[in-house]
Amino acid sequence: MEVFLIRALQLILCFSILILLHEGGHFFFAKLFKVRVEKFCLFFDPWKTLFKFRPKHSDTEYCIGWLPLGGYVKIAGMIDESMDTNQMKQPAQSWEFRSHPAWQRLLIMVGGVLVNFLLALFIYSMILFYWGESYIPLKSMTMGMKFNTEAKALGFHDGDILLSTDKTTLKRFDSNESISAVYRSISEAHYVTVMRQGHKVNITIPVKGLNMIQMFRANPPFVTSYMPSRIDSVLGGTPAEKAGIKTGDYIVALNKTKIQTWNDYNVAMESMSQRLKGAPTDDSLAARHITVLVRRAVSQQVDTLSLMLSSDLRMGIMQSNPYSYYKPVTVNYTFIESFPAGIHHGWTVLKGYVDDLKYLFTKEGARSVGSFGAIGSMFPTSWNWQRFWELTAFISIMLAFMNILPIPALDGGHVFFLLCEMITRRKPSDKFMERAQVTGMVLLLLLMIYAVGNDIFRYLLHM
Repeated sequence: MEVFLIRALQLILCFSILILLHEGGHFFFAKLFKVRVEKFCLFFDPWKTLFKFRPKHSDTEYCIGWLPLGGYVKIAGMIDESMDTNQMKQPAQSWEFRSHPAWQRLLIMVGGVLVNFLLALFIYSMILFYWGESYIPLKSMTMGMKFNTEAKALGFHDGDILLSTDKTTLKRFDSNESISAVYRSISEAHYVTVMRQGHKVNITIPVKGLNMIQMFRANPPFVTSYMPSRIDSVLGGTPAEKAGIKTGDYIVALNKTKIQTWNDYNVAMESMSQRLKGAPTDDSLAARHITVLVRRAVSQQVDTLSLMLSSDLRMGIMQSNPYSYYKPVTVNYTFIESFPAGIHHGWTVLKGYVDDLKYLFTKEGARSVGSFGAIGSMFPTSWNWQRFWELTAFISIMLAFMNILPIPALDGGHVFFLLCEMITRRKPSDKFMERAQVTGMVLLLLLMIYAVGNDIFRYLLHM
């Protein structure tokens, strides 16, 4: 429950910041061109508003809704989410959206997307300025990588050190973003260069390329860091502590399965989890009694221990990670230097996100679509400000791109019709815009239902 609350608070704070600033972008340009904004609402407020306030002599009512799925500004003389068609039947007023030139209306509509994009670049810049960039270069990971069966069929060997593809140098493999970048680069490459026993070897990738989502979803994954199964720490009061497992010990076998790396351990535990799904209680209890072979850190003696896993199959150990074995490189930035570096990083993130959208139209990509559950699961289980701001910047870029797509009901749909108007010199009728708005809202609602359904399905699958 505590983990859920921490993630939920991070998600709500993130969305609150992004919604306020996105709608603030529309609000700024509307006020700049003297267009009346009737309502500024954080979150949606169907049927009920939690809080509302109208300053004296102001045309705008400021509200907080109860449904944290977005927010909106109600701009006078515009067909939007409010579907206020009665206002559109009245004579146009000088302070209404529809009475202003197309270029001004265009800036009002792109204001939110512009703010989201600039915000992401600013956050990335400030992250680099405040925390710097600390990472482990791939070429320094001398234990190399661990590959699955499909990767080995292409010519990769356990222990290979990833260096580059025919298109780019592979820089790092120690964070979610950097791992995604490596997978993306390999999936799009013609060949991959690795260091194998002191020699560079080129591994040819099939002409049709690889499916990045399939690479990620494989169990075990296509490639992971080669991490020996050394225990980083043991949590108090857990089965591992009660069995006498110590920090620094190595797990060498789980029941009769040989374990050399954490990759082997995770595969064995996932296999056990799959076998126990739907199993009777007695069978489940019996299966949770496991035998673990442990090599002691100091004596190197191998001990055989018996223990009972928790109901969620946890032993109570923390796995080692690349930072346990390799010294990271840290790059610090001055305030001025952080901006070009942040812009470059933000652009790289956007490019990678756009490139990955091609998988959305595959069966695997459609299954990966998620809503707030999927986004919330990206946040860490304990509060980490650096990770919070990294995810806020990423979600801001994601929202900016999705919002500018030419889909009715989104900002991009309004922008598309405004561009058509500017080119053809003909304004779409109010009736057409109403139908387009309704169509877009229905499509978005169906997509939301599908995404929420995927979240629920994934949750039930992992129960």
